[in-house]
Amino acid sequence: MAFLLRFAILLSISLFSIRSGHGFYLPGSYPHKYQIGDPLSVKVNSLTSFDTEIPFSYYSLPFCRPKEGIKDSAENLGELLMGDRIENSPYKFKMFTNESDILLCRSQPLSSKDFGILKKRIDEMYQVNLILDNLPAIRYTKKDDYFLRWTGYPVGVKLQGVYYVFNHLKLTVLVHKYEETSVARVMGGTGDAAEAIPNLEKDGGPPGYMVVGFEVVQCSFQHDAELVKNAKMYDKYPSKIQCDPMKVSAALKENQPVVFTYEVAFVESDIKWPSRWDAYLKMEGARVHWFSILNSLMVIAFLAGIVLVIFLRTVRRDLTRYEELDKEAQAQMNEELSGWKLVVGDVFRAPSHPKLLCALVGDGVQILGMAVVTILFAALGFMSPASRGTLITGMLFFYLVLGIAAGYVAVRMWRTIGCGDYAGWVSVSWRVACFFPGIAFSILTVLNFLLWGSGSTGAIPFSLYVVLLLLWFCISVPLTLIGGYLGVKAPHIEYPVRTNQIPREIPPQKYPSWLLVLGAGTLPFGTLFIELFFIMSSIWMGRVYYVFGFLFIVMILLVVVCAEVSLVLTYMHLCVEDWKWWWKSFFSSGSVAIYIFLYSVNYLVFDLKSLSGPVSATLYLGYSLFMAIAIMLATGTVGFLSSFWFVHYLFSSVKLD
Repeated sequence: MAFLLRFAILLSISLFSIRSGHGFYLPGSYPHKYQIGDPLSVKVNSLTSFDTEIPFSYYSLPFCRPKEGIKDSAENLGELLMGDRIENSPYKFKMFTNESDILLCRSQPLSSKDFGILKKRIDEMYQVNLILDNLPAIRYTKKDDYFLRWTGYPVGVKLQGVYYVFNHLKLTVLVHKYEETSVARVMGGTGDAAEAIPNLEKDGGPPGYMVVGFEVVQCSFQHDAELVKNAKMYDKYPSKIQCDPMKVSAALKENQPVVFTYEVAFVESDIKWPSRWDAYLKMEGARVHWFSILNSLMVIAFLAGIVLVIFLRTVRRDLTRYEELDKEAQAQMNEELSGWKLVVGDVFRAPSHPKLLCALVGDGVQILGMAVVTILFAALGFMSPASRGTLITGMLFFYLVLGIAAGYVAVRMWRTIGCGDYAGWVSVSWRVACFFPGIAFSILTVLNFLLWGSGSTGAIPFSLYVVLLLLWFCISVPLTLIGGYLGVKAPHIEYPVRTNQIPREIPPQKYPSWLLVLGAGTLPFGTLFIELFFIMSSIWMGRVYYVFGFLFIVMILLVVVCAEVSLVLTYMHLCVEDWKWWWKSFFSSGSVAIYIFLYSVNYLVFDLKSLSGPVSATLYLGYSLFMAIAIMLATGTVGFLSSFWFVHYLFSSVKLD
């Protein structure tokens, strides 16, 4: 574990040192070279709101539609699960051609329905998300001499009871002159692949440019709808449009049309292609973030070291005293002394509900393995924001493949508990394959009905439901059964001591054991609650999370602390002659999930202000419950396997007849 911890630290430091330099290339996209005058098309993503967390289609509002009709962009599984719906838009312009006062369209007179929906979306603070060359539009707002970055722009604003729509966009495209570079072929979740593009400038050809930034300034400008009654899309607006983002004048009125216009300016920038995502990935308060993580790392490592030293000294002293006695003295010692030595005939007695325990451990191995591999790949840069949906798609792929490991561990543990008997291994494998995915589908279905009822793009379409079910029963279940079969063929772990026929009576305890198990989760929670804040902010506040190197450190640290906490509690239970350690070792480290869920509720109440309405709060709590269950299985598995190894090692060291 010390080697893994050192490796994680070195990995994170190396990643941080790379990112703090001149930026770095994000796999999943490639430099697209545009000549002057080449067409550029803006795409639109779902409307989003921090107030509701329910995405809606861009064209659910009476915005201008493209002449060629609405076309969906090809999306991967992760994008669909995230609620992204990327579509074409009527915003079009030419590379390095500045344009102003361009008419987009004059909408139909607002019906009472459209008028009501627009007002509701403005009240709920919905944002319009534009995309150009795979870059989301970014806007800057000034507050107390600081510039704040946001992706997208608001639909409108409400002032003194009047609703205003932002109907004029001032778009700025930052471009950088194309430079010949050696671009390696990479894999991207959006289907992008790099290619070697020759440098035309060496042959005297026209210069090429790359898009390295996309900024938007929204304005509310009162147009004269009668002036453009017969105008066509992309015609010049008859008068000069003065875009002042600090003033609003386009008030929404029922049965009145809305005129949409835009302007675009191209600015040559010093930003190079590898650094174009820096504006999105730069975190606010980064120094506090790094300091907090390092501080937690040192404190937890110090406490864990103290616990480990005391723990090892105590066990070694007991073992040394026990082994120095002859057989008669050992028998007398067993009668006189209390503690873990007295439960030697019961410590490996089968726990209650052994099939369920094995299934939970198998699912925990699958979830933990998926988390480790996914975070490692993300830390190495293979799952970047440039490739939308690849993180979710990668997690799903690794989870399916690791069904083999889940089935293997669960069935081998089942055979160990049954002293080599493999009867019922198919039932155990089936439980592994269905327990956690069944919970996930149940939660997902309930939440999906809420999204369907709201008309949200976040609702999973029926076709995707069928795909997920096919992945579950045609890939996950067979792989889990294959892993279970391998577990049957593998030798079971033999117990070092025999189990008595009659169970030993457990003495009454001064304090209930569940209280100790419940409190044990506080230490693992202390290792990740700071990182949890950044992750929650990324998920629910629209910020980009891209410090996977430190997340990898936190995860390794969490695994170490969960193992140590479970070992200590198992030893404490054995010392008071409580041989029922199996389930307690699982929940002693798994109880961290309770604190994570409570923290999620606290975040909902104090940071998200309970969101907007019961539907949004229910969605949030549903996703939080799903996350807590997954963490409970992963951390509980770490604690159980660590305790099993420790108990096996402890009683293997005792000399018996």
